[in-house]
Amino acid sequence: QVQLVESGGGLVQAGGSLRLSCAASGRTFRYYVAGWFRQAPGKEREFVAAISWSGAATDYADSVKGRFTISRDNAKYTVYLQMNSLKPEDTAVYYCAADPAGWATQADMYHYWGQGTQVTVSS
Repeated sequence: QVQLVESGGGLVQAGGSLRLSCAASGRTFRYYVAGWFRQAPGKEREFVAAISWSGAATDYADSVKGRFTISRDNAKYTVYLQMNSLKPEDTAVYYCAADPAGWATQADMYHYWGQGTQVTVSS
């Protein structure tokens, strides 16, 4: 069983930066693929970024490429999402997810989810 807790959300002006953290319980987390998703009001949950268990492989949604960076520290059982050059359209609840599978970029492929953290970008 893995529990995920996100933190680091908040209110920021357009062009600003935030770093989200996802702290996991359970030592097996270090072997799981991890991802970030987001859901804006009235919209479906969408993929943002994913990272393999070793950190060797990453993937990003086109909308965040070049602005967001996903990383992980397996010694701390934590995954990060560094968000730079934020735009108002990045406003959403951001969710961390993890799964024992080797790789996943679709929400329905992830077994474990956090409660989410709100990110609001003002114009």
